[in-house]
Amino acid sequence: MFLIFWITTTAVLAGAPVQPGDRIAIVGNTFADQLRIHGYLETLLLQYTADKPVSIRNLGWGGDMLTARDRPTNFPSEEETLTAHRTDVIIACFGLGESFAGEERIAAFKSDLQAFIASHAGKKYNGKSEVRLVLVSPIAYEDLGDITPAKEKRNRELAAYTRAMGEVASDAHVPFVDLYTPSLYLMNDPTGPNLTTNGIHLNRYGYWAMGKSFFDQLTVSNQMHGHEPWRLAIDAEAATASARGVKISEVETSDTAVIFMVTETSTPSLPPPTDQPLPPQMQFNRDTLRVERLKPGMYQLAVDDQRVASATAEVWAAGVPIDSSPAHHAAEKLRAAINDKNLQFTYSWKALNQVHIVGERRTSPSGKELPREVIESSELANQRDSTLHRAIELKARRWRISRIEK
Repeated sequence: MFLIFWITTTAVLAGAPVQPGDRIAIVGNTFADQLRIHGYLETLLLQYTADKPVSIRNLGWGGDMLTARDRPTNFPSEEETLTAHRTDVIIACFGLGESFAGEERIAAFKSDLQAFIASHAGKKYNGKSEVRLVLVSPIAYEDLGDITPAKEKRNRELAAYTRAMGEVASDAHVPFVDLYTPSLYLMNDPTGPNLTTNGIHLNRYGYWAMGKSFFDQLTVSNQMHGHEPWRLAIDAEAATASARGVKISEVETSDTAVIFMVTETSTPSLPPPTDQPLPPQMQFNRDTLRVERLKPGMYQLAVDDQRVASATAEVWAAGVPIDSSPAHHAAEKLRAAINDKNLQFTYSWKALNQVHIVGERRTSPSGKELPREVIESSELANQRDSTLHRAIELKARRWRISRIEK
């Protein structure tokens, strides 16, 4: 049911909320802000739009709410930044902070959302077309024991605010991403790591796990399909193969090895940042190789002579997750480059130390240099952005499964 939900929530849209080539700005609360330091969603979007890459600027700010968005002096305003980025799409993440006001304030929340939508109506930050909006719900509240009291009450409130956001989005014909429902499903699954550090803020695994649902709801429509994991299957006796996401050719088998060429036709899935067992729906999203009818023993997979995974013949027949091939290392390298680009942009968007702006150090050499550094950091972010799509290179590689123990 969980996987079906991910697909059908956006299949009703005439077109996906995010299109290749879009220039995107993310605004909102701590959830939005922390997207920039994990990079999973942005990596998925860049992999998906490699031929016509998106460009993303994260304007999220910890603690932001629709009516409480204070900013430091002497830094570019949000509207100036949206215009400088030539923004096509604004992804707005709100609702968590507002939900603490309780269900009695839902009407006010809906009014604030309507005002937010109206504030961008008719704006052409890209200089040619009206900006598109996407509203994103809060995640659910995770039960972490004594540090997360009133779980049932908080999730009732979060569910109510999510419904309210969906209603406003529907009335305004604005795409809506529901992260509450899939996050609650994962939180209620006894398998896998915790998703949050304190019940409301996702940890690294949480951003990895929720990134796929977020990505699917931004990209899947009747015309477009989101990223699907690689599925490779080999019959070691018949020397036959089938695959999804890659092409397999030149299969050679012997009593001790299976050798074949894999041509990557889609980008790999991002490795999970944990060694713990995963819930079934998360395990399903990993790239997998299944090798049937190997002779008994322990076998090791190498890709271009780099060791990737080891398992018994019995385990290979059931399927082994492939997370550390050269292609997967390249995907992680891309994510690191994205995070570096986001850091450079953060230096141009956020005051890391107010004392250099309005405090005693504003007349110091570092204080005087701040305006120039803001401009240079923005330029560095633009330079990093222009090279990100080059990190995605699909190749043909030699895969070898060799028996290392009988």
